[in-house]
Amino acid sequence: MSARSLKVLIIDANLVRAAILEEGLRDCGEIEVHHIREMSNLLPRVAAIDPDVILIDLENPSRDTLEQMFQVSRWAERPIAMFVDKSDSDAVQAAIDAGVSAYVVDGLRRERIKPVLDVTISRFNAFHRLQQELNEARSALADRKIIERAKQILIERQGCTEAVAYALLRRTAMDQGRKIADIARALVTAADLLQPGEGK
Repeated sequence: MSARSLKVLIIDANLVRAAILEEGLRDCGEIEVHHIREMSNLLPRVAAIDPDVILIDLENPSRDTLEQMFQVSRWAERPIAMFVDKSDSDAVQAAIDAGVSAYVVDGLRRERIKPVLDVTISRFNAFHRLQQELNEARSALADRKIIERAKQILIERQGCTEAVAYALLRRTAMDQGRKIADIARALVTAADLLQPGEGK
């Protein structure tokens, strides 16, 4: 995300505090600023704006208000900075669990907005990259497991070696223009369907 094209949403019922955020955002380059003041029916209103970054400013938030903000952060999957006057360890942990990228206590000053915005986006991007890598690793592990199971089925039913079983899977995948894991998954599913039912 570049600061030149950012669409930033400010969620704040307090006009004075929202004005401080807007002034700070003017120092960040070309930014399209939107503002939500009413906290009711929040999720659909955030969805309609579809911001790149969300700045949530809560003076002394109640637990209900915090939970509503955390719902927004869990849904949005966007860089989110939350400004609060006071906090505690439970609120900080809840914010992290909800996906808030920056949780700023007693830090609402114009000169701090740009560095907070930069850190918020950087943290979000770093976490997103790690999440992608984790998902890819999990997917690769699942693929390896299904390929191993498919090879075992071929070894048992064809009486072939592991190398031949893998070559069969690979050749079938190439012939069909599909991934080896997809062929293996289809083979395992078919083998499971053809197994005699248990308990009969």
